[in-house]
Amino acid sequence: MIKTYNGSKLAVTSSHKKAMLRNLVTALFLHERIETTLPKAKELVSYSEKLLTKAKKADLNAVRAVSSEIRDKAVVKKVFDVLAPRYKERNGGYVQILKVGTRRGDSADVAIVRLVI
Repeated sequence: MIKTYNGSKLAVTSSHKKAMLRNLVTALFLHERIETTLPKAKELVSYSEKLLTKAKKADLNAVRAVSSEIRDKAVVKKVFDVLAPRYKERNGGYVQILKVGTRRGDSADVAIVRLVI
């Protein structure tokens, strides 16, 4: 299990935050690019980089750890077959945040989170 000790609470309970981060990281690994609010994006970067670093080891413990965080088997397969080999020589910085602007409805800061190629 990937633990997050510091960071913002995002105005939700801890179980909601964990579920939200799991859904965001699943979408990020599936589509390799998502759009979300800036505070969520900052939390997502830390969470996803820890998962990718764990996945680079590609042993049974890594498979179980990543599978416990990502529930979609197709995404887990993509992480170990495509993403982990792509970042094998890289020591970090797998995810990038690009600030887009503000959302019209509630003026929330919006950012694009994408995997570095």
